[in-house]
Amino acid sequence: MQQSRDRILTTHVGSLPRPLDLLALLEAREKGEAGNDVEFAERLAAAVREIVEKQVAAGIDSVCDGEQSKISYTFYVRHRLSGIGAFTGGPLDQPPQTGAHRDIADHPDFRERLRASHSGTSWFASAAVPCCTGPVSYQNRGPLETDIANLKAAGAAAHPGELFMNAASPGVLTKFVPDRYYKNEDAYVEALANALKEEYEAILRAGFILQIDAPDLGSARHNQYQHLSDAEFVRIADRNIAALNHATANIPPEAMRMHICWGNYEGPHTHDVPLATMLPTCMRARPQALLFEAANPRHAHEWEDLKAATLPEDKILIPGLIDSTSNFVEHPRLIAQRIALYADIVGRERVIAGTDCGFATFAAQENMVAPSIAWAKLAALAEGARMASERLWR
Repeated sequence: MQQSRDRILTTHVGSLPRPLDLLALLEAREKGEAGNDVEFAERLAAAVREIVEKQVAAGIDSVCDGEQSKISYTFYVRHRLSGIGAFTGGPLDQPPQTGAHRDIADHPDFRERLRASHSGTSWFASAAVPCCTGPVSYQNRGPLETDIANLKAAGAAAHPGELFMNAASPGVLTKFVPDRYYKNEDAYVEALANALKEEYEAILRAGFILQIDAPDLGSARHNQYQHLSDAEFVRIADRNIAALNHATANIPPEAMRMHICWGNYEGPHTHDVPLATMLPTCMRARPQALLFEAANPRHAHEWEDLKAATLPEDKILIPGLIDSTSNFVEHPRLIAQRIALYADIVGRERVIAGTDCGFATFAAQENMVAPSIAWAKLAALAEGARMASERLWR
């Protein structure tokens, strides 16, 4: 993983707004509508080139493909793993990510506002939900190879400092791809880890940094596992980390980073599990760098918990310094101040400036942050990193 000795580097979590014409093609493919494969491939490759160029122009050092090929950071596995089918009917009519979060359930008026604002705006309303219907294995490498080729070509043209690629954690898929086959969550997580191992190692061989997206270590507490105690949830998280460590056993820690979050939505977040509770589990994960929410007002104070903790000396912190759910553009001076807090904890060389989460986690939904503002936020992140660098290295 790229580390700088003379300035604060910048990155982000992954997903970025898709062009509207590409989005239409993605939605059609998810609905099973026949389309022109050549047209889709050409538009996707162009979109990846464009998105990498825009990241570099905004001042981002470690860039990715913006997840342009994926309808979401989890549902994409439907096109790659065997044993993943589609289910319509019963409780899975509503996609898992629209299930009742514990904090939102506390506020029925807010819940109704959300329901009204999302009514009829997403392909999720008519699309089948992925679920596990048979033995899981990595079956179709085609989409992965396409993503790798597109990102390599875009990187060769734009010359960013570093390239990373996202992949779902085994644990997060237990929520977004519910099990109807193994009937045992431990066995399902083990099968997912063994299958995803192939994707993880392919990303490494391509020369990219592997980013593991693991909201199962945060947001799952107040939705998927809200009926459990904190101690029981930590045991689930420990199991998921053990599975992830198994799946990445052949990948050097410095070639990986892991993202955790408490749900990429504007809401009360009053039932979020504290970062301090999850920190020991996160520090046992093999990836060297940890991306986490630090701009979210419910978590912005937790730098104090990191300061009080004993962190492994080889770990890198990538705090989210801009919020991915609001249209405020953070002032670069505020971003520089936030960077200084974390540099004081682990040293300037072990801090990379990041974002709380992605700007288009579910591609087909209307983005919470307008695309033009998302790019303004990333430019502010880069400017804040420059300001912090001037202070930290003067």
